[in-house]
Amino acid sequence: MTLQQDELAALSDRVRELGDRAAVNELLDRYIVLLDNQDENGFDGSWPSTVFTDDVRMIFPVGACEGLSDVARLHFVAKNRFDRSLHVSSNHIVTLDGDRAEVRLHVLATHVHHPGPENRPNFDIGGYYEGEAVRTAAGWRLRTWAFHLVWSTGPGPDGCPLG
Repeated sequence: MTLQQDELAALSDRVRELGDRAAVNELLDRYIVLLDNQDENGFDGSWPSTVFTDDVRMIFPVGACEGLSDVARLHFVAKNRFDRSLHVSSNHIVTLDGDRAEVRLHVLATHVHHPGPENRPNFDIGGYYEGEAVRTAAGWRLRTWAFHLVWSTGPGPDGCPLG
């Protein structure tokens, strides 16, 4: 190879890496947005396939599950414990290794309780997600996914504080 061919090959590798990094970050952003708007019109079992592999393994403080249908049910039940929520993520770390990537991101979330006579304050949490993303025929998808609660304020969904 000539120097010019070496430079073109290196540039091609870098462009692929940047494209993969952008695609994985878009996947993470899509998941965070879906936390707040999936199931807006009732149970929707189709959305997890836009984020996760068919054999996804997930661990949350509220439970663990495996597979797309269990992921859909877990999120539906957890989300419906509140009137609405808003999740914000930052500090996305993506470590690429060919067709897989280790990912981590920080999350702050506010959960508003359903209206009631007790007028409970919001349930706010901070923590981080971590997992493994893999390249699939449909694009990058999360194969493992875990949320780690670092802190919480206000009453949780059962009226008791967590953390």
